[in-house]
Amino acid sequence: MHLWVKDLFLTQEAFQIHECLSCGLLFTEPRPDAEHIGKYYQSEEYYSHQENTSGFIPRVYESVKRVNLKRKVKMATSGLSTGTMLDIGCGVGDFIHEMERIGWSCNGIEPSDDAQAIARKRVKAKLFKPEELSILPDASFDLITMWHVLEHVDDLHEEVYHLYRLLKNEGRLLIAVPNFQSADAQHYKEFWAAYDVPRHLSHFCRESIIKIFKSSNLRFTNTDKLKWDAYYISYLSEKYQGHSLPLFKGVMRGFLSNCKARSSGNWSTMVYIFQK
Repeated sequence: MHLWVKDLFLTQEAFQIHECLSCGLLFTEPRPDAEHIGKYYQSEEYYSHQENTSGFIPRVYESVKRVNLKRKVKMATSGLSTGTMLDIGCGVGDFIHEMERIGWSCNGIEPSDDAQAIARKRVKAKLFKPEELSILPDASFDLITMWHVLEHVDDLHEEVYHLYRLLKNEGRLLIAVPNFQSADAQHYKEFWAAYDVPRHLSHFCRESIIKIFKSSNLRFTNTDKLKWDAYYISYLSEKYQGHSLPLFKGVMRGFLSNCKARSSGNWSTMVYIFQK
């Protein structure tokens, strides 16, 4: 066993995080089944599924999210002309909205009915449920993105199979996930907010991602980062520990984590880029 971690976001239930010795992947146990996982997302503070938020912290979150969106678009489209895109875990459609604005034909996968309802008001994209991934036709997309989604997926091998199947030849895949080898993860340990059990079923580092995709025939090409995530994750981690001035301390810890990542390459959120 690697760690005991509580669901500090919502239920306070305790979960174990185990390590796969062959690939370095960490995984949450026990894993809630499909019937019960929904209750762990039922909170007004789950920002990724909210259209409007009030209060200082949510406003800061939204401001940083806009900066991150510009970074994501640039990262995803660098060297590409417009084409057809699938955003898996599209939430309320923020990334799709930006991609449609620059001429991409977009599709989205989103499990939340509430998030889909908001997205349908904002974007032209066709939206699907996760169980519909298997019925989408082969070689449909020039670009597939998963922004903080793979950690929520129950069957990783099936997901990787569909990612390969759905990409066109020379298509690009971007996967952004928290990195448990980052300096902020090592500092906060069981209080690291990005463990986020049991919503996060798997926990990744560079080694585990590359090994999981090794047999897929998707070619690993590069890594990138979402450096703003370190500040927000560190803020939440300080808050979970009950520290005073969590925003100030979180910003300082996020800054230190990013400074260390410049030499180690272990950013709080890593983006892995593959090509078919």
